[in-house]
Amino acid sequence: MRTATGARVQAQGLGLRTGQGTVYAGVDLDAAPGSLTAVRADSGGGRTALLLTLAGRMRPTSGTLAVDGHELPRNARRVRGTAALALCEGVNDLDERLRVAEHLRERLLMRFRPAPRSITGPALAAAGLDGLDTQRLVGDLGMPEKRRLGVALALLDEPRLVLVDNADTGLSPEQRRAFFKRLRTVADTGPTIVAACADAEAARGLADVVEMGGAAPPPEGRHHAGRLPTADARTDGGADTGSSPNRSEKENA
Repeated sequence: MRTATGARVQAQGLGLRTGQGTVYAGVDLDAAPGSLTAVRADSGGGRTALLLTLAGRMRPTSGTLAVDGHELPRNARRVRGTAALALCEGVNDLDERLRVAEHLRERLLMRFRPAPRSITGPALAAAGLDGLDTQRLVGDLGMPEKRRLGVALALLDEPRLVLVDNADTGLSPEQRRAFFKRLRTVADTGPTIVAACADAEAARGLADVVEMGGAAPPPEGRHHAGRLPTADARTDGGADTGSSPNRSEKENA
């Protein structure tokens, strides 16, 4: 599955602060088109919020950010049309009561334009799920398959930037390494990939590693789209930051 050239992501001194404290701070990132970057931070260190910022769904409060030359947050709407989220906790969680095919159909309905008939199979294959029985319930899948399904769903958008949250969560060291190898393979087909994780060891030699620091997370330790602590972190243009692009989220429409 060959995609369009990846988007370049450039951030300098990027930070997000709300009324409850610092979510993340001082993030420097320069991801070339078609590259794989692993962003490492401890749980509660603002990883999810950073990915949502890169996707144009949360507004940073300090620093500079441009995706494919489009400055954020001013061009957030345009960037949202370029980026796609793989699994992002609290934002587009998989519904374990649905079948894989139902998730695929719902994601296709969210596309900007009609999907080619052949897109589903290549997306699954690119994510390492070729041969998967799409009639299986998501709840019956193992964690490695769920992580890969999240990538396949993102690829249905034919994005130039793919953002992967919790790339190591629930996986053994061997499974983490295999997942990052798969992300490296996907990046080699075109899109830029930024993957957040708590342990970047499995990404060594496969990805550029960026350490997040300087954050003093609020008590909740999480900042999910649609549950922002203050209005200051919202994106421009009244952008939706709802719960699930697979079900109710419409911001990419």
